[in-house]
Amino acid sequence: MNTGTKITAFAVALAASFGTAYGVGAAFDPVRAPADGANAPGTRHAHDTADGEGEARPAGGLAISEAGYTLDLLTPRVGSGRPAEVRFLIRDADGGPLTSYRRAHDKELHLILASRDLTRYRHVHPVRSADGTWRTSVSLPRAGDYRVFADFTPAAKGSRNLTLGADLSVSGDYRPAVPPPVSRTAIVDGYTVTLDALQPGAARELRLTVTKDGREVTDLQPYLGAYGHLVALRAGDLAYLHVHPGGAPGDGETAPGPDVSFTATAPSAGTYRLFFDFKHEGKVRTAAFTITAGPAGGHAEADAVRDGGGTGGHGH
Repeated sequence: MNTGTKITAFAVALAASFGTAYGVGAAFDPVRAPADGANAPGTRHAHDTADGEGEARPAGGLAISEAGYTLDLLTPRVGSGRPAEVRFLIRDADGGPLTSYRRAHDKELHLILASRDLTRYRHVHPVRSADGTWRTSVSLPRAGDYRVFADFTPAAKGSRNLTLGADLSVSGDYRPAVPPPVSRTAIVDGYTVTLDALQPGAARELRLTVTKDGREVTDLQPYLGAYGHLVALRAGDLAYLHVHPGGAPGDGETAPGPDVSFTATAPSAGTYRLFFDFKHEGKVRTAAFTITAGPAGGHAEADAVRDGGGTGGHGH
């Protein structure tokens, strides 16, 4: 498989200790054709830590404003356990709403919601009104503090991809949780997803393999122009990485499974949560992993695997 897209960024690669994971949830999204250039080799994202000249960039999602654009969360709080509308604007340097975006992976903007304890996750695709206001309906079963990530690229010439973050409060009976322990295997809806181990300190291939009932899945379906999407969040500050595999469905080189590959590098030691989205038999599923990245040379690995979960997954 072509692993073209290099992430020299805040990265997922996760080093020495891979640990128990649990799989999650179910979603629905129609099959979509790839956006032009969405998975082309060399495609850069805001999560890259260096620009073309090698200048370092901050990790994505840590700031509400960057490069003259601001995430204005118009719905700073919602209730738990019931559908709620989340509204927001992307404002430009003059304070006006941004209404022109460059499409990537078949969408103008990708919205990620994750709880601060990293046990809840949603990848949704809001709808934009003519006045620039974005809206989406979400249902978050647990109260607590959440982070909202807006992943987009302004249409203006020379603009780069950005990920802005803001805090969302979800009211209700709050019971803090802890992420599952570490493992390289996640089980969701009868599918087993295995994460290939990597060494820290350098960009290397990160490969996820999908099987079902002991057989390799070789007919993954395109989802937003790719055979898999990966989001990684660093525990503590929730630094954000949203990467896509190299190659694209229909390019004559990229196989529809069982492997989906990325190139990534761990920027620091710590605990990470990975959320891998894939589509098969008309349904999008999310496999979630907890991973501990430690100093080079350290290695520990747990054997436990937990089925089910409840982080949620997708929506519109």
